[in-house]
Amino acid sequence: MNYILDHWSVDPYLFVVIALVIWHEIGLALMAKRSRPEGTRQPRRRSLMFYAGLVVLLVAVESPINYWAYDYFFMHMIQHLLLMFAAPTLIVAGAPWEPLRAALPGGLGNTVTREGTTGALLRPIQAAGRFMLRPWVSVAFFSLVMVFWHLPGPFDLADHNLTVHLWLMEASFLIAGVLFWLQFIGSPPFRIKMSTVGQAAALFATNCVMWVLAMAMGFLTSASWYSVYNHVPGVTLPAFADQQIGAGILWICGDFWAIPTMVFVIKKLMSEDGSVSNAVDKILGRGSRRYNWANRA
Repeated sequence: MNYILDHWSVDPYLFVVIALVIWHEIGLALMAKRSRPEGTRQPRRRSLMFYAGLVVLLVAVESPINYWAYDYFFMHMIQHLLLMFAAPTLIVAGAPWEPLRAALPGGLGNTVTREGTTGALLRPIQAAGRFMLRPWVSVAFFSLVMVFWHLPGPFDLADHNLTVHLWLMEASFLIAGVLFWLQFIGSPPFRIKMSTVGQAAALFATNCVMWVLAMAMGFLTSASWYSVYNHVPGVTLPAFADQQIGAGILWICGDFWAIPTMVFVIKKLMSEDGSVSNAVDKILGRGSRRYNWANRA
């Protein structure tokens, strides 16, 4: 029981979460004043998922998971999966964007969402946001962040430097996760721009990256990658065995989110194309060739 009750910490993310909840609640209240009650029911229901995502975020960075992550790599991997998969899916499903925008002071909410803003400061921020929200940019960024922070150099740096760990590693995991899942989960006012075929291909490609990373850490190497886990006082689990457990967690637990999403996408594709074979042909890009041969015949 001490493993659950002990070693909770007060992390700066706690204050960020408190500020977001207050900001979001103010936005919901302002939206309720401007519209009929039925117009705010869905944002209120969605807010429960948003708050659940924030709770998962706090569990990842404030709970004993964060404490034990400094001693055990496999606990660090659990933390990473919570930050890249569990918390972002709930946050995206919670669609907090309209309430957060509504709570901005004055006309700033309309300004930041306007395509052609005249603000010199906001213009490059908007351009960067539009670029990062491009479907394949978001997908590539997700895989890049996942691979980069599991390389020995960046990982050890983050473990030794609290600022890098909090505001670069953990923040990039969460941001990459939100950008990635926006391509698969409806989150008004954002629209899913990726086609169903693109979603299936993106999930498959991302899973391949995750599997290769897990295999590289698990059984394609013969030693621990991370010096920070060598000779940790009081830890009897060998560093390499710890790394193999973490690789297994990445392989299996990452699929808890990716595979159900893939099943949903394939079912959607089947409903569009009428059969499993047509859906597979479309994913593999064989439909156009089959069509051309039929025309020639």
